Amino acid sequence: MQERLARAAERVEAELDRLLPVPRDERAPLGEAMRYAVLGGGKRLRPFLLIESGCLFDVPEARSLRAAAALEMVHGYSLVHDDLPAMDDSELRRGRLTVHRAFDEATAILAGDGLLTEAFGVLADPATHPDASVRLKLVQELSAAAGMKGMAGGQALDLAAEKARQRLSLDEIIALQARKTGALIIYACTAGADMGQAGKQERAALAGYGERLGLAFQIADDLLDHTGSQTETGKPVGRDAGRGKATFVDLLGAEGAREKAAELLDQARESLDLFGAKADFLRAVTVFVLERKA
Repeated sequence: MQERLARAAERVEAELDRLLPVPRDERAPLGEAMRYAVLGGGKRLRPFLLIESGCLFDVPEARSLRAAAALEMVHGYSLVHDDLPAMDDSELRRGRLTVHRAFDEATAILAGDGLLTEAFGVLADPATHPDASVRLKLVQELSAAAGMKGMAGGQALDLAAEKARQRLSLDEIIALQARKTGALIIYACTAGADMGQAGKQERAALAGYGERLGLAFQIADDLLDHTGSQTETGKPVGRDAGRGKATFVDLLGAEGAREKAAELLDQARESLDLFGAKADFLRAVTVFVLERKA
C-alpha cells in the first residue's frame, strides 16, 4: 500500500511540474510561489483516491493524472490561504515555511488564486476527457466541493465559531467538517466514477465511502494536533485547543475519537462491497488514515 501511494505521489508530482512550468523572465514571483505551494511534499491522498476510483472503471491513467493534479491545485490553494495570518496564521507547512512566510502575504493570496483558477482550466481541457459533458461534470462538481456549499463554506463556519468562542455540538462539527475537509475527499472518490461514466449505484457507493473516509481523516487530524509532534506532522501542533476551536477530540476525548474514526472506516469499507477485490487499494487507505503520523 505504501509503495502504491508513493508511486501515485511521484506521478502526480511529475504532472503538476509539467502543468506548472518554471516561469521564464517573470519579474513577479507568482509562478514560483504557485510551484512552491504544490510541489515537493504532501501525502497526495486526494489524488490517490481519484486515480484509484478511476481504476475501478478503467479510466486511462493520463486522464486521471490530469484530474488528480487539478484537484491537488485546489487543495494546495486552500492550504496557502488557510495558513495566512487572517486565517490560521501558521508559519510551517510540510516541514517548511508557509507560502506567505517564504514570499509575502500578497504573493501567497495570488498564488492561491492562481492555483484555483488553473485547476479549472486543466479540467476543461479535452486532454482530460474527450467528452465535453464529462469535463463539464468534473468542473461543476469541483466547483461545488470547493465553494460556498463545500470547503470554503466549511472554513467560514469554522472561523465564525472560533471568533464567537462558540462550543459546537458533535452534529455541528460533523456538518462543518463534512464541508471543510470532506467535500474534496468525496470529489476525489467520485471524479473517477464520473470520468468512467459509471452508474448511479456505483457513484453513490463511492460518495458514501468518501463521506465516511473524510470524517475519519479529520478525526485523525484532530488526534495528531492533540497528541502528535511538529517533527512528525511538519506543522505546529496543539494550535486548535489554543485557539478554542471545537474538535472531535475536544468533544469525544482521544479514545472516543479513535473509536469514532474506526467505526467510520468500517462503514467506509462496507460501502465498497459491490466492487469486490477491485477496490482493495481503496480499502487499504482506511488503515493508512487511522495510522498516519502526518
